[in-house]
Amino acid sequence: MSLCLNPDCLHNNDPTDKFCQKCRFQLLLKDRYRAIKLIGQGGFGKTFQAIDEDKPSKPYCVIKQFFPSAQGSNALKKAAELFKEEAISLDNLGQHPQIPSLYAYFTGNDGRQYLVQEYIEGQNLEQELQSEGVFNEEKIKHLLLEILPILDFIHAKRVIHRDIKPANIIRRRSDNKLILVDFGASKFITIANLSLTGTVIGSAGYIAPEQGNGKAINSSDLYSLGVTCIYLLTGISPFEFFDVREHEWVWRQHLFNNPVTVELGEILDKLIEFGTKKRYQSAGEVLQDLAVKLAVLILPKLRSQTTIQETVLPVFPVATKEEINLKSAKAIDYSNLRDLLAQEKWQEADKEAANLFLKVADRTKEKYLKIEDIDNFPCEDLATINQLWLQYSQGKFGLSVQKIIYESLGGSGNYDQQKWNAFGSKVGWRVNNKWLYYDQITFSLKAPSGHLPTLVWGVGGGIILFSRLETCAMDRVSSRG
Repeated sequence: MSLCLNPDCLHNNDPTDKFCQKCRFQLLLKDRYRAIKLIGQGGFGKTFQAIDEDKPSKPYCVIKQFFPSAQGSNALKKAAELFKEEAISLDNLGQHPQIPSLYAYFTGNDGRQYLVQEYIEGQNLEQELQSEGVFNEEKIKHLLLEILPILDFIHAKRVIHRDIKPANIIRRRSDNKLILVDFGASKFITIANLSLTGTVIGSAGYIAPEQGNGKAINSSDLYSLGVTCIYLLTGISPFEFFDVREHEWVWRQHLFNNPVTVELGEILDKLIEFGTKKRYQSAGEVLQDLAVKLAVLILPKLRSQTTIQETVLPVFPVATKEEINLKSAKAIDYSNLRDLLAQEKWQEADKEAANLFLKVADRTKEKYLKIEDIDNFPCEDLATINQLWLQYSQGKFGLSVQKIIYESLGGSGNYDQQKWNAFGSKVGWRVNNKWLYYDQITFSLKAPSGHLPTLVWGVGGGIILFSRLETCAMDRVSSRG
């Protein structure tokens, strides 16, 4: 089937037709892309599933057709200029694995603007809600852990999505990853500004108050993400869990038999604050709160490079190679971690250690550990991971090194922000009173003692992990007695 791209026609034609049998509109866009299905439309254009006829595999793609109406010729000319700038921006954003790649942008023979993007096969979260029911807390945490790093990425590139909602988040069928879509239309129209003074861009119920006034900022996306989470938790329209008389959210009374912990509730409340000063200011700030309040172990996402100041600490005793037995209570193979450490491939080893932690706890799919996962982490596996880091760093890196440093600063099993910040500074994760991002880590023996592995980056999880190390050590002493 070939779908006519003429907005006034949309006639279904045979795949072999070159022109629409009804209106004679050229069917093959740019002599390459053939629309087969209308999959979305709004006030600024239509979106089609299409086939790339130039490639032997005939892969699917997405055609986005823009035709701003009710605008003069000057406005349309300006729109064309800004559309090109937006397409370049989208091309850069497409370098992220959870943002669709941009394939092409151009003006068609009909004078309309077009974007061609990667097709993401899967259900969006609106469809998932309808087919599977409301999300529980675990699914909401997973959503936040996947989408927040994407927002951190686009905000670092000075891009605001402006239309975060369930329908614009797709769970990719091939790997279950969440993909953030639909950057083009909303961003293009918003940046253009043209003669659309007073026009609200975004989806009703999800847009932040300041965005409704035409002043979207980074935290506007965070607000929309918060509303999205609450909608998925309740299945109730955002209009229904907002009390107009009291001018406040009343979403908890719509949870029914779907409880949410106080900690997650506090995070959601701060995401949807009306005042921008009271709201989270960045995606990284939300991720940090997830680490503190929910004790999830999070590997920080990429940001700009910086130099880490070295802190000199004593080297701790290390076992000899002969003493290490790669024991595992879960039959986990630690040979790859051992080999990476032996080759001093510190970054690869750090990521491998994080993956092994998730694998041992059977949390690979969720990508984070719960408090009980750390509390029950097998002592054999904890010892193996720790001893491998100790041995191949000559006692400079390892979980036990981090534990000793933390306790030397007065740290205990109870979270104390001042002590945790001091610990972060001591091991080189915090510089000039700011926590670093993952690509700011020093992956070499020149790093401060305790700098690696980064498993304990999540605050609450780190403290519990140190407690688990203590418990395992005491168990070993008891078994020997």
